Amino acid sequence: MKIDFTHAVTEHHKAIESVLEQSDKVTQVVERILNSIAQGGKVIWLGNGGSAADAQHMAAELMVRYIKNRQPIASLALTTDSSILTAHSNDFHFDTVFSRQIQGLAKPEDVIIAMSTSGNSPNVINAVAVANKIGCFTVAMTGQTSSQLSAIAQICFQINTQETARAQEAHSFINHLICEGLDSVYEEE
Repeated sequence: MKIDFTHAVTEHHKAIESVLEQSDKVTQVVERILNSIAQGGKVIWLGNGGSAADAQHMAAELMVRYIKNRQPIASLALTTDSSILTAHSNDFHFDTVFSRQIQGLAKPEDVIIAMSTSGNSPNVINAVAVANKIGCFTVAMTGQTSSQLSAIAQICFQINTQETARAQEAHSFINHLICEGLDSVYEEE
């Protein structure tokens, strides 16, 4: 067995470079989250598969702590309630499993962060569309190609790679940069 580390590292570097080129967007997202929290809002995360795991991870980073022991930042992942996920998918359709939760939970002052490497996952697109109608601030993280999600999100981080793993690594880097930005503002408890 031979793993092509050179290719993987080259693609990873290309993906991370595209994050650096979009660093102004990270600042905008941090500012929108701070504004949301000041208005009594929250951050709602969503995605499928690895992005679902990232959504859970990020909600925990904000609610518990990233590096600093600071006040909790209101945050939740729509990927964690197995009863909602299975009941909705059984009774309705998986394409609306996140948009239904957005309808019930989101307020105009909330920030919605949706991750989809293809940018064409129907349930993620539907959730962002509903969040836009509610008046939420919507953020997407996708791969490099233009997509339905990149067209409707207010901010979209498009990662310069065709490889799902490399895009997800860059999404995780962006998410951690968001956490670092928030930690830089809050006082240690």
